[in-house]
Amino acid sequence: MPPVTPWWSRLRPDNFTLALLCTVLLASVLPMHGAAAMVLDDVTDVAIAALFFLHGARLPRESIVAGVLHWRLHLTILACTFVLFPLLGLLFKPLDGGLLTPELYIGVLFLCALPSTVQSSIAFTSMARGNVPAAVCSASLSSILGVFLTPLLLALLAGTAGGMHNPLQAIASIMLQLLVPFMAGHLLRPWIAGWVEKQRALLRYTDQGTILLVVYSAFGEAVSEGLWSKTPVLSLLTVAVVAAVLLGIAMPTIGFIARRLGFNRADRITILFCGSKKSLATGVPIAKVLFAGGSLGAIVLPIMIYHQIQLIVCAMIAQRYARDPVEPAPVIRQD
Repeated sequence: MPPVTPWWSRLRPDNFTLALLCTVLLASVLPMHGAAAMVLDDVTDVAIAALFFLHGARLPRESIVAGVLHWRLHLTILACTFVLFPLLGLLFKPLDGGLLTPELYIGVLFLCALPSTVQSSIAFTSMARGNVPAAVCSASLSSILGVFLTPLLLALLAGTAGGMHNPLQAIASIMLQLLVPFMAGHLLRPWIAGWVEKQRALLRYTDQGTILLVVYSAFGEAVSEGLWSKTPVLSLLTVAVVAAVLLGIAMPTIGFIARRLGFNRADRITILFCGSKKSLATGVPIAKVLFAGGSLGAIVLPIMIYHQIQLIVCAMIAQRYARDPVEPAPVIRQD
């Protein structure tokens, strides 16, 4: 039985969230300008490509084969990620231009169009004794499909608002910067998998460092364009409320859908965690490709806030499942 910690201890931000807050503060006080900003932009592009190369190298092919058999589960998760969430995002349209600035509302829609996380979805599924192989396959598939679906969904939801590039051009750019390195890493996995596994702890900090670089670059540019002077405090508080309400609606809805479709307990756990989470690690690089100018900083704010809320809530729910004495159901069910 996994150790159970008090729920109030989960309210403290984790170290990565604290690092994100410090990065935003640093970018607000000391943003880069001119040639230095251009060099930083090139460095972040290289770091993002390396990040997705390593993601590809970490994905075991056996997990893909094991999970592909469970197609009903994967379709359910993808529908929650790329259909349910975009529809929920439209519910907040009345706040656009009022409690939310236009850039923040674009950020909410961008959050809703993002794929699921990989690492934390798998970790929480494992903690709750869900279908871990299916979670590996589904979360990885979601990240890959997000390269194509996120720009298209955002184009449908928001058009070219917020300085968004042409969706087809954006997909080509995202494929070049994210998908190509990912596939290269996966193809080279037979030769580098051992090294990647040995360096897993170090590579986790590489992941986080890349996100911090992109956040610093985005917020530095946004601050130079007057982000804080153009964003009322009430709008920032509204974003936090919107993120909490979004998760509060999505998780019970996803749980209800999984029960109505007749999935067993282990599969329902997997659907709940993979279907309700949104990827900061994938979202920030995609936002960098999709958006230009000072709007980028405001657009990534909702996903940064949602990231912390989903960690707190999912940790509580996973520990509740961990205390459940019911034995886990079979891992793979063929349909």
